[in-house]
Amino acid sequence: MALLGCSPDLFSVIGAVAYLAGLWAIFVKSGLKGWWALVPCARQYNLGLCADREPEGRTLAVLDFLMILMRLPGILFQLDPVTELFLDLLWLVIGIIDVIYLVRVYNGLVEVYGRRKGWVVLWLFVSFVPALLWGLRKKYQPLWKVEEIKSDAANFFSGKRADVLDKGLTVNLEERTVREFFRKKYLLRDIHMYIKPGHMVLLLGGSGAGKTTCINAINGYEKAKAEVVLDGTDMYKNYKEMQYNIGFVPQMDLMRGSDSVFRTLMDAAKLRLPKNFTGAERRARVEEVMGIFGLTPAATHMVTKLSGGQRKRLSIAMEFLSNPSLFILDEPDSGLDGVLARELFEQLRMIADQGKIIIVITHTPDRVSDLFDDVIVLAKDGKRTGRLAYFGPIDQARTFFGKQSMEEIVKSINRKEEGGEGRADEFILKYAEVQHG
Repeated sequence: MALLGCSPDLFSVIGAVAYLAGLWAIFVKSGLKGWWALVPCARQYNLGLCADREPEGRTLAVLDFLMILMRLPGILFQLDPVTELFLDLLWLVIGIIDVIYLVRVYNGLVEVYGRRKGWVVLWLFVSFVPALLWGLRKKYQPLWKVEEIKSDAANFFSGKRADVLDKGLTVNLEERTVREFFRKKYLLRDIHMYIKPGHMVLLLGGSGAGKTTCINAINGYEKAKAEVVLDGTDMYKNYKEMQYNIGFVPQMDLMRGSDSVFRTLMDAAKLRLPKNFTGAERRARVEEVMGIFGLTPAATHMVTKLSGGQRKRLSIAMEFLSNPSLFILDEPDSGLDGVLARELFEQLRMIADQGKIIIVITHTPDRVSDLFDDVIVLAKDGKRTGRLAYFGPIDQARTFFGKQSMEEIVKSINRKEEGGEGRADEFILKYAEVQHG
């Protein structure tokens, strides 16, 4: 094939150069560094940013890297026909997936530039044409830049810090960030709350809203730009002193199946209790905790022989040994039926009634919502950053969101493409207005 007297190879080179030149200009229009267009893989990620499709751009960057990797063996070595065919087929499969994600990014780019969907076809088959037109002509301008926000909520910060008191938990989290795919990414921002002693708190939010990141920031496992104060002591500044005052029960336990319940708790006691505890004192505390959690009859049973409910109670008992003021649990009812889950949460309620603070993530909140005092609702704003959409009493949350169930509340803040109502920004702003009174 030849076009305008050009050989196929020369035409391909000209098309590639034109595409990169167009991308350079598009990146600059979107507020990014133009030279990212020259970096393989990174240019796909940045194109995703321009299209407000960061997750898809991230996937494209990985797929492009894999496709490059698939070609290296054939360039560096003489491959046998079977291996060469296998790599070609694998490359083809990855290429098909790549095209699917490209279509998503091009759809987003069309929306950002306010153009008709038909442009997606041009982007897919002769990408250098729209790249040059949109990049070099002034009439083609993005409706917003990468660093600009399409919603008031994402650009709004309350500036209202929670009061630090001698008792209870105060969280003033300004931001939690990571460096991801060539840029700074905000995971959480502007989260401020005070939780009273004796309160059991439900932590809600859709996928990616930052629930686990939030509890990790609170317990100090992932430090954020934040002030976290428990009973008057700054947990970040005094982490070694405070770590035993926090009980954290992850979704997956790390117990050895070949140990007995008693041995598991005795080993945990050596780590969780002060070094000046005698063996007799550790044993007494273990027996006390087994009694609290109904594990005494199973003291000699191997961990592998425990029921799901017993195993969950053992995980909590291990953290309870040091008598912490703050308990954080990530889906403690995972894998349990309704009856066992209810029993577990009733036990947590009794612990809270002893003056402890308990924060729980659960994907089935409505079956136990009556046992909680407060609810934290995290939502993703227009920049997909976890923000505080509500914190307060459970009953008031229903009125605030206009929903009767906790699951309906989560659905209201989830993005539309996730099956939700896409009202996260609305409630983030509404809660801020309530706070400012």
